[in-house]
Amino acid sequence: MSDLRIKPFDFQAVVARAGLRPDGMPATGGAQGAPGVQGGFKAAMSTALQDVSRSQMEASRLQREVTLGNPEVSLEETMVAMQKAQIGFQATLQVRNRLVQAYSEIMNMQV
Repeated sequence: MSDLRIKPFDFQAVVARAGLRPDGMPATGGAQGAPGVQGGFKAAMSTALQDVSRSQMEASRLQREVTLGNPEVSLEETMVAMQKAQIGFQATLQVRNRLVQAYSEIMNMQV
């Protein structure tokens, strides 16, 4: 049986990667303006989508290995990987829904 370890959530690293200060406000660097913040959001979204895709591929691989009867892959490890992939997908779906909702509200504003 393999040793499965879950890493603790590092909030500070996620906040910094998103280009925010710890209080949730956009980080303002001396040379970094609005384009840097936008690039930070784009990079964070791209990384998040790649991570979700990677976790889904890993879950599929583990499912295939369990189905083929590989003794080195445990059912528990496979189920945890499947749940992680599902949670990541649901979170991505919610972010997409919020972005579409915000876009719709902006487009419906009267100028």
